[in-house]
Amino acid sequence: MADSPGTLFDSLLDVMARLRGEQGCPWDREQTHVSLTPYLIEEAYEALEALEGGKRDAMMEELGDVLFQVVFHAQVARELGEFSMADLLERLVAKMVRRHPHVFGEAKVSTAGEAFSQWERIKHEEATQGGAPRSVLDGVPQSLPALLRAQRLQEKAARTGFDWKDPAGAWAKVKEEVGEVNEALAGGDGAHLQEELGDLLFAVVNVARLRGLDAEGCLRRAADKFRRRFMLMEGALAAEGKSPSEAPLEQMDRSWEAAKARERDAGGSESGRP
Repeated sequence: MADSPGTLFDSLLDVMARLRGEQGCPWDREQTHVSLTPYLIEEAYEALEALEGGKRDAMMEELGDVLFQVVFHAQVARELGEFSMADLLERLVAKMVRRHPHVFGEAKVSTAGEAFSQWERIKHEEATQGGAPRSVLDGVPQSLPALLRAQRLQEKAARTGFDWKDPAGAWAKVKEEVGEVNEALAGGDGAHLQEELGDLLFAVVNVARLRGLDAEGCLRRAADKFRRRFMLMEGALAAEGKSPSEAPLEQMDRSWEAAKARERDAGGSESGRP
């Protein structure tokens, strides 16, 4: 019979402590909170990719790697006298219980939306207990990918009623922003163009959000599709003894359209060349 999760977690903590110990791994021993930051981000994205792929072994592998990063930071913190894994877990358990009074207390909710609103209210109350003013937009990390950050900011603002009535209104704003981008392109001012392109992207995120879509996921899938089709195009050109840099644009366009047709015949989605 397999060991309990608690026993295995203790074993993981022991492994981490040994890696950081005097006879441990030289690389692990020299890491800090700052040096580990890129790995936490990388592992989180690899876990996301595994979850989207839906393959059991990949999900276990990548989620385990994310957990290891948390354990790594907790070990570094313990050595610095900041906190221990027990401190971290105690705070996490207390927070989950506190923010779910409908499960662990007497509060009542009927829908997921009500539960989420209650979570946000409790979170806001916790943040303002010290008397410090708090914006409804607080809690959205600046380090998030830009599209995801835009969507989270929009979602928080929408909870106050500051939102479009429907996707059609948001789409009209996209068209307006396209016109402003056209003007900026004609004007030749790089800073102005940067601002208008940002406004256009932000407006597109609103449309995705109001249709219940994840803008970051939409762009990620579009990038995956572009990569897939470009590689098919490269393969077709290679069969003719050419590389993309050697082929004229007309030939690349023909190969691109052929790649799209192959995907369509195989059941893929159809769209124009990005």
